[in-house]
Amino acid sequence: MTTPASSAAIDAVLSRMDAVRAPLAASDGIAVFTDIYRQVTALVAQRVMDGTFQDPAFTEALDVVFADIFLDVPQAIAVGKPVARSWEPLVDSRAVALFPLQFALAGMNAHINHDLAIAVVDSCKQRDRDPESGSIHADFDRINGVLAELVAPIRAEFLDKTVVQYGAPVAPLANILTNFSMDRARDAAWASALTLWAVRDIPIVAQVTEQTLANTVNLVKSPAADALPTATLVEPQQEANRFRDWPPSRRTRRRGWMLPGPRRTRAHPGSPPA
Repeated sequence: MTTPASSAAIDAVLSRMDAVRAPLAASDGIAVFTDIYRQVTALVAQRVMDGTFQDPAFTEALDVVFADIFLDVPQAIAVGKPVARSWEPLVDSRAVALFPLQFALAGMNAHINHDLAIAVVDSCKQRDRDPESGSIHADFDRINGVLAELVAPIRAEFLDKTVVQYGAPVAPLANILTNFSMDRARDAAWASALTLWAVRDIPIVAQVTEQTLANTVNLVKSPAADALPTATLVEPQQEANRFRDWPPSRRTRRRGWMLPGPRRTRAHPGSPPA
């Protein structure tokens, strides 16, 4: 069987992802998201070579810039620097024994709802292109079709493993993932990109706009995940059993998006033990 052609530039990104992933425990929140993101990036590397995109060179460049923004996160952690505000919910809780589903949702929230808009603007600046010129927007939308090849199997993998193991108590998380629309999230990211592009030459406005976007993404926390008090659990099954004993009113009273519990320090030590 012939191996599909793949982008050399994106292959280099995949190698960097592998280096980030190698020392991490499977339960680490960064590892969980990296495993998912690598699958997506590898497929895009093939699609930029097979005629899927009208402007494969720009799509390739955008994919590399987009991935670089994520790879800045583990790099910052490694040297003890603060991470981007949009990534704090996942990074601050990466060593907590949460359901992988929660880490996956947190990573998608940060990377799509915040990083993608930044990546579009940065790619356009680097290539002196307007985001609405040529096929940039059309190719951006074509990536939705590429993602659709992976979304269903990835979603099924998470749902099958989690729901089968823990049953009804994780139904809220399952509903969040089932109802998550990649297309709508990317549409919102495109709108944010156009806003950032429009104010790019007004530094103070551009800075405030980007900070507001980051703060908004940081505040989005999953009500379903917060219904499961898993901020400090060591064994998810113990928490699932305890959840069954809660009265219905308590199960729905607490709110938030993904990672419950008190705000943690922004100092990020090295990788948690395996």
